[in-house]
Amino acid sequence: MRNFIRFIVRYHLFFLFLLLETICLYLLVNYNHHHNQTFVNSSSKLAAGVLEISSNFTDYFSLKRANEELSRENAFLRTQLPENTYNLSEPAPVNQLTEDSIHYRYRPAKVINNSINKFHNYITINKGSNHGIQPEMGVISARGLVGVVRHVSPNYATAISLLNTQFKISARLRETNHFGSLEWDGRSYQYAILNEIPGHAKVSVGDAVVTSGYSALFPEGILIGTIEDFELNEGEGFFVIRVKLSIDFKNLTYIETVEKITRNEQQELEKLTSDD
Repeated sequence: MRNFIRFIVRYHLFFLFLLLETICLYLLVNYNHHHNQTFVNSSSKLAAGVLEISSNFTDYFSLKRANEELSRENAFLRTQLPENTYNLSEPAPVNQLTEDSIHYRYRPAKVINNSINKFHNYITINKGSNHGIQPEMGVISARGLVGVVRHVSPNYATAISLLNTQFKISARLRETNHFGSLEWDGRSYQYAILNEIPGHAKVSVGDAVVTSGYSALFPEGILIGTIEDFELNEGEGFFVIRVKLSIDFKNLTYIETVEKITRNEQQELEKLTSDD
């Protein structure tokens, strides 16, 4: 208490100055219309700015929960799509869909580790066998194709990223339906190469490249990217197409795994055919 009194005594002139300034400002604002309006407008703008910043902070810290809820909802809605039922001409009503009628099953997860600067890039997700995740499941996000699950533990899984030189996927041009093989060349994380598109196909910059549906991993029509540029290999008669990927692998947070219910049946039948 004694130190506080000493402090007041020592700086009493400064505090007196602040008090007089406050009184002067009060009189100026209250008895001068122009200054009063200026003060009110400035105060309103300041208050609005503070409220906006506060609201932005609140929205930012609630994004995690909102994104998780949206991811779960997207996975559920994908499962209910008519193309995920066997009888496409007469899709079952949403409330009557059963495990036997669903063609693909989607499960949401979050990326907890990711690499983009290696030749064999992987991602790690926070779901594993306890959550129904199995090796050889496809991985997608709201923006397109991500990769394929490789290894699984009870609570985690790793997946080969599309940015992996060992990863290849059957892809087609959405405009013409010509299909080829898409792979990453180990260079930019933003681009991949689509090969084996025949030279007579109509190819245009900006056309979408999507999954063909010929693999047992992904449904057809999942976006991969758009054509950035292309050239015709005269010797082989096929285009070499540079595809700008729809996924920003530097900003990958929420994904969904894709399980084709009849994958094993399809693979076993195709293996028998290939062995003939």
